[in-house]
Amino acid sequence: MRLKLISCEIFFREMCASVARSPHFVDIEFLPKGLHDIGSQKMLDRVQEVVDRVQNGYDAILLGYGLCNNGLAGLKARTMPVVLPRAHDCITLFMGSKDKYIEYFNSHPGVYFKTTGWIERAESGGELCQLSVQNKLGIDMSYEQLVAKYGEDNARYLFEELGFSKNYGQFTFIEMGVEPDNQFEQHTRNLAEERGWKFEKLQGDLSMIQRLVDGTWDEKEFLVIPPGWHVSARYDEGIVTAEETPL
Repeated sequence: MRLKLISCEIFFREMCASVARSPHFVDIEFLPKGLHDIGSQKMLDRVQEVVDRVQNGYDAILLGYGLCNNGLAGLKARTMPVVLPRAHDCITLFMGSKDKYIEYFNSHPGVYFKTTGWIERAESGGELCQLSVQNKLGIDMSYEQLVAKYGEDNARYLFEELGFSKNYGQFTFIEMGVEPDNQFEQHTRNLAEERGWKFEKLQGDLSMIQRLVDGTWDEKEFLVIPPGWHVSARYDEGIVTAEETPL
């Protein structure tokens, strides 16, 4: 098969490694990480624009995304099928299944995940940064930036109320087997130590990403949207479904 993969750049290393092992011809296009921060409708518009630009000659379009806060709800398949993982967000793909993610999430409240992509592509500059919800609310500033603007006492209060400290207390680094060395793990350990948080390293699983690019699309893991249909969110274990788009 000839496949077109459109993916969030958060998966850059993982997607490239998996595509290299795929039996199929796969063209890859990565989109900026910050799309999921600009609001669901704007994210949908950006991804739809890229999907619509794909020329005929491919058997299917693959999406390296989860539903991402309904950011893909409403996405239309035009002239070829679109394949979407049944995942609320990217952590399902890093862990290899939604069941593993749910089990870990339920047993580790207040955890913030890190991977190579989340670390090396953490800063979304330019337009996406300016459009982000966090930027509009004024809560995308680092602790150092808050100190410079509001003073140390006020910065500490704002950071605790609006920043990481209010909802999180642990960093978990997901090791995917694509890391060149331990620099990403060590970076996460350092962040945890600086904030006084717990740290844990978790072994990730590339198998779901591999099945995506291998064309092994079991309906329990992937939604195949036929031409003329669109993505619709579900509030059950299926996560997404396909609905026929009215003419």
